[in-house]
Amino acid sequence: MYKFGVVGPVPSVAKILDVSKESPNEIEFIPFPYEKPKEVKAIIEQHRHEVHGWFFSGPIPYIRSKESLNAGANVIYCKPTGASLYKCLLELSLHRHEVSTRVSIDMINTEDLDLHESLLEAGFPMEQTYIKMFDQHFDPDQLVEYHIGLWKEGKIDGALTCVNYVYEALQGHDLPVYRIEMTQQDIRLAIKMIHEQAKSSYFKDTQIGVEIIEIDQFDQIAEKAGTRYHLQHLELKIKHALLLLCEKIDGSLLENGNGRYQIFSSRGAIERELEMLRETVRHLSLEANVPVAVGIGFGSTAFSAENNARKAVQHAKEKEDRGIVIVQENGIIVESAGEDEELTYAYRTNNKELLKKLAQANISAKTYNKIEALVQRMGWDGFTTASLASHLSMTIRNAQRIMGSLVEYGLAEIGGEELHSVRGRPSKIYRLTSGLK
Repeated sequence: MYKFGVVGPVPSVAKILDVSKESPNEIEFIPFPYEKPKEVKAIIEQHRHEVHGWFFSGPIPYIRSKESLNAGANVIYCKPTGASLYKCLLELSLHRHEVSTRVSIDMINTEDLDLHESLLEAGFPMEQTYIKMFDQHFDPDQLVEYHIGLWKEGKIDGALTCVNYVYEALQGHDLPVYRIEMTQQDIRLAIKMIHEQAKSSYFKDTQIGVEIIEIDQFDQIAEKAGTRYHLQHLELKIKHALLLLCEKIDGSLLENGNGRYQIFSSRGAIERELEMLRETVRHLSLEANVPVAVGIGFGSTAFSAENNARKAVQHAKEKEDRGIVIVQENGIIVESAGEDEELTYAYRTNNKELLKKLAQANISAKTYNKIEALVQRMGWDGFTTASLASHLSMTIRNAQRIMGSLVEYGLAEIGGEELHSVRGRPSKIYRLTSGLK
C-alpha cells in the first residue's frame, strides 16, 4: 500500500481525509496538519521516510516544501481554481444581500496569473479590488494587518484570503472574511492524480538498476602491495562486502577487474538500501585506503540502466570526495544520494532560449541547473562565489568565471556586497534570475 502525507491547515487536512474515503483503499492518507506554514519544512524532515509521497492542501505548503524535497519526489497539491474564488464572492454577496466588488484578496505570487485570469473571465471590475501578492517567506500577521487596515479605512466590504491563519485571525473582527480553499471536486481531481503517481511509482520500482563501484587507484594498490597475497586478500574482502550487499538487494555481482564491479538489481531494491550501500562504500574505502566512486543508473532496459550508471560513475569520479551519484532515465542527476547534502538537478533542458544564453555564456546546462538546485536547497536569497565554490567543490576562480558570465548574459545579477571584518575587497552577492522574457 502506498502512503501519502497530507499537509495543510487543520480544516483543509480534515476536508481532504473526508473526501479521500470515496477513493479505493490502495492508498493510505496520513494527516500532518500545521498551524503556520513555516512548520512544513520540519514536518517533511521528520516524516519523509514514513510516506511514498506528499499531498499538499494548496500552493503555500507546496512552495514551502520545495526547500526540503528533491525534484523526483511524488508531490501533488490542490491548485486554487476559479470555482473557489467565485464561491467566496458569492458568499460575500449573499451575506450583504447585494453584489460587492469592494474586496481585498491575498494570494501567493505563483498563482498571480490564474487569480487575475479568473477575475477577468467573470467580468469582475478591478477598480475597487485590492490584491496583495506575497512570496513563500511571508508573515501572516502582516496580511492580517493589511486587510484590517483597508477595512478600517472603509475601502472594502469583505476580505478573501488563502491563508487559514489569516482567516481565523480576521474572524475575531467585524470584517466579513472568506477563505479561498479547494473544493471537493479539486480534491477528487488531486486524488485521481495521486493514483496515477502511485502506478508510476510502481513502474519506477520495477525498473532495472545498475551500480558501478570503482576502487580508486587500484593499480597503485597492486604496486604497493608487499606480496601478491595482500592484494588477493583485499579482493576477497571487497567481494565479500559486495556479496552481502547483493544478498540484501537480491542482485547479481559482476567483476570487471582492476577494482571495478557491477551489481544488477531493481530500482526499488537499490533505493530502499541506499544506506547499506553507503556503509559498504565507507567500509571499502577504509579497507583499500583509497576513495571509492559509485555510479547508479536506472532504466527500462539493462542497456539504458548500464549506460546511465557509466555516466554516473564518471560524474562521481570528477568530484573530490567521490561518493554516490545517480543518473535516472529522465536525465535527473542526484549527487550525494541519501545524504543530508543530497543535490538533485537535470543535466539537460529543453528551453531553447535558456540554452542559447548558456551557449553564449559558455556554461553547460548541467552546471546552471546544478547551481539553481543548490540555491533552492540552501534557501539562499543571495550568495557569494566563495559559498558556491565550497558547496560545489570547485575553485573560487572558476565560480567567479561562471557567475561573471551568467551576469553578463542576464541569467544572474549582483545584489550587493558582503563586507569582511579583515582587510580585503568586499565579496559580491549574486542572485540567479530567469533572464528570459
